[in-house]
Amino acid sequence: MKITNVDELKKIANDIRKDIVEQVYRAQSGHPGGSLSIADILTVLYFNQMNVDEKMPNSPVRDRLVLSKGHCSPALYAVLAKKGYFSEDELQKFRNIDGKLQGHPDMTKVPGVDMTTGSLGQGLSVCNGMALNSKLNHDGYRVYCILGDGEIEEGQVWEAAMTSHKYKLDNLCVIVDNNNLQIDGEIGKVKGLDNIEGKFKSFGFNTIVIDGNNIEQLIDAFNTAKTTKGMPTAIIAKTIKGKGVSFMENKVEWHGKGPNEEEYKQAMEELNKNV
Repeated sequence: MKITNVDELKKIANDIRKDIVEQVYRAQSGHPGGSLSIADILTVLYFNQMNVDEKMPNSPVRDRLVLSKGHCSPALYAVLAKKGYFSEDELQKFRNIDGKLQGHPDMTKVPGVDMTTGSLGQGLSVCNGMALNSKLNHDGYRVYCILGDGEIEEGQVWEAAMTSHKYKLDNLCVIVDNNNLQIDGEIGKVKGLDNIEGKFKSFGFNTIVIDGNNIEQLIDAFNTAKTTKGMPTAIIAKTIKGKGVSFMENKVEWHGKGPNEEEYKQAMEELNKNV
């Protein structure tokens, strides 16, 4: 069921953030920063935009999502559980040998995961194949690809972008989680990465720049992407790494570690105040 109430979507996104923190705390492992930054993006996609049915996770006409930045799996798992693809109790076994929720998404083990990811830079290539298949078979489904801004330093991303343009994949939407931080620091300092919008535009994409933590802007951007014809769309979503937890926000050290008990309690207290 499509949810159009913005306040309800904001509540779901906040619940997703709590589930993210819970997962990495229990596992004492994982990637909270980039997971928290995409909570709003995934919430809007799964609860407002995408044609998916948790009762038919393998429907041939379902919309597809590829989390190319697969290390941010806690966000995807939280959304899939909230959507009903599997029990929310499974989140407690994140990165546990007895659970099916590995550190990176595995399409052979987790209902609702459309592509096994983890090796950065590969997601857009896969999405091209999915989007082209939809067109050739007249299936009508759309494909969404979430890339990290550090991830787009990979050359394969730009090879894939040329293919997206060549085949006029207007059923493809790329979302760049532009939180400006990667494992080694700021993206501008690590690789000198700048003008992401201009880069995608030069590769033949319709480009949209938004606040990626703003529900209303996300809805508008995805609606615009759906009506864009003859070219793929790239949404440059400017986000805050660690969004929603004050001591994690814009802190590179929270790229990949679990909070201790005191930090966990503070994070949950802050997120509970948003309800």
